[in-house]
Amino acid sequence: MTTRPTEERLARAALCRVGDPDDARLRQAVADYGPVDAWQRLHRGDQHLASRGLAPLLARAGEADPAADLARFERTGGRLVCPGDDEWPCRLDDLDAAGTFAPYALWVRGNADLVVATGRAVAMVGARAATAYGIHMATDLAAAVCDAAWTVVSGGAYGIDGAAHRGALVVGGTTVVVLASGADVAYPRGHSTLFAQAAKSGIVLSEAPPGAAAMRHRFLSRNRLIAALGLGTVVVEAAPRSGALSTASHTERLSKPVMALPGPVTSSMSAGCHVLVRERGAILVTCAADILETVSPLGSAVAPAVRGPERPHDGLSEEARRLLDAVPVRRPVATVRIAVTAGMDPRTATGRLAELAARGFVERSTDGWRLAPAHRRTDSAAPVE
Repeated sequence: MTTRPTEERLARAALCRVGDPDDARLRQAVADYGPVDAWQRLHRGDQHLASRGLAPLLARAGEADPAADLARFERTGGRLVCPGDDEWPCRLDDLDAAGTFAPYALWVRGNADLVVATGRAVAMVGARAATAYGIHMATDLAAAVCDAAWTVVSGGAYGIDGAAHRGALVVGGTTVVVLASGADVAYPRGHSTLFAQAAKSGIVLSEAPPGAAAMRHRFLSRNRLIAALGLGTVVVEAAPRSGALSTASHTERLSKPVMALPGPVTSSMSAGCHVLVRERGAILVTCAADILETVSPLGSAVAPAVRGPERPHDGLSEEARRLLDAVPVRRPVATVRIAVTAGMDPRTATGRLAELAARGFVERSTDGWRLAPAHRRTDSAAPVE
């Protein structure tokens, strides 16, 4: 992986520490001088910058130690990702064009590559005070989206965010957690285990420096990152003044689709979703197929949304159906043998079998794969051995 020159990496790390990303005067100084010169001027207490309204940042800059921040974060297994790095998602650059602001850098933990993880990603957000219905739907939608080899991006909060992350992880999918605290700080603390699990197969990131506490303005600011990293945003539950609607607004500014899940008309936690559909043109979605149909490139293979009575095979891709036909009814066989029978490579077959297992079509034993009991009668066309 290529990285930016050390001098610029230090400067960008320092800018994350010294100023908030929405500080317009600091951003103007960076635009005028570049990140390296702007940081050096701040660090030496340049009075010209003080006259431009940046005096409050000069003392903070004098105490900043970006090299120590980088070393501290690397000891946790993290890395700093900067504009121009191979791992920098170019969608973040769209924030500047949309009238908001791209981050100076991202502090990233996790085993996934950020560009790869967000190549096909959906943002899923909603209320912290979620209902049982919202938790159930967020979990199921996230699981189904990840089953289709997409990534779920959310903010790590209690409620809908946490349910979306868990739904992704329960099927072995990839999820990206965007924190308002430093990426090495578990906030909320009750989600520390969840974040550790997410980092194993996905990403935990923040634009705030290591050790930074979660503050109110950082929650609102990080919503733009969630919107930018996804190809669209699904609002599962939201009150009329929910922070999730902030993410929806950023998604609109980026000219990406906003989707909303309907709920009971008597539920205040669904009122914001209904407003999005009624007044702001959000797309009403009821299942993962609706979501993927909305965010997938025109002409790509996405299973159509269910429009009639649901049948067991509804929502399966042609490839998944072909693989299911190759799975034996009772005697388990290895993945490689199933792949050969289905005419696909073993790596693809492994992913599709996991998808079928998550949906209850097949089951795995120590000897391989076979049809799940509930489908052994209905799938009589499948090979017996």
